[in-house]
Amino acid sequence: MRILVTNDDGVYAPGIKILAEELCKEHEVHIYAPQEEQSASGHSLTMRRPLWKKKVRLSEEFETYAITGTPVDCVKLGLHILETENKPADIVLSGINRGPNLGLDLVYSGTVSGALEGAILGKPAIAVSSAIFNDGFYPSGAKFILKFLKNIDLSKFTKFSALNINVPPLPSEEIKGWRVTNQSIKRFKDRYEERLDPYNNKYYWIFGEMLEDDEDPSADYKAIEKGLISVTPISPFMNHSEKTESLYKYLKEVEKIK
Repeated sequence: MRILVTNDDGVYAPGIKILAEELCKEHEVHIYAPQEEQSASGHSLTMRRPLWKKKVRLSEEFETYAITGTPVDCVKLGLHILETENKPADIVLSGINRGPNLGLDLVYSGTVSGALEGAILGKPAIAVSSAIFNDGFYPSGAKFILKFLKNIDLSKFTKFSALNINVPPLPSEEIKGWRVTNQSIKRFKDRYEERLDPYNNKYYWIFGEMLEDDEDPSADYKAIEKGLISVTPISPFMNHSEKTESLYKYLKEVEKIK
């Protein structure tokens, strides 16, 4: 397969290199990734300044381009270039991200948005994250993805769908398998600490605590806690959810009121 790989940690992040090195054992890999870190950039798109593309060398085994934009820019531009060169990609992979993308992380994640942009543009797409802020477990995720691609039929990806995969921080041999999961309501309770700079100007630093109160046994973070890889189907269309079903029904009733 021909695979377009992106991320939000930046083109020189170790996770993307380790993923590409594993994938190129069996596939043709093309990296289009942000020149600089774009973590928490969400689905942002560059519109009022040009994008620059620079070839960089990460490996002799695959070509790599640094893009002066977001993960979404990288996917849009990368797919366009491959199409014009008559080398269309078969799938978009985004990652391996440094840190988890679980619950409401998906709203903010540039890694997940890179995959969702691939889905919007009609490609099967996968976001993959290592569920720890530590660089030591990327090989576990890379090996899983290579094996996963052997065992799934890309034609089964429904239109505008993608997968969000999170890998527990364990060596490959200690991972207990994978489970299909639901996006949880795991989220941060944000706090802002007011501080003063050396010139006595106020600024604010965000921090907070993690809330893990989802009752769904198939919640994504619960699989990670059990040493399982979490595989969650996702879509850019946000109204296709049981979370909005009751609100939809309520509004339909209000709609009838004259």
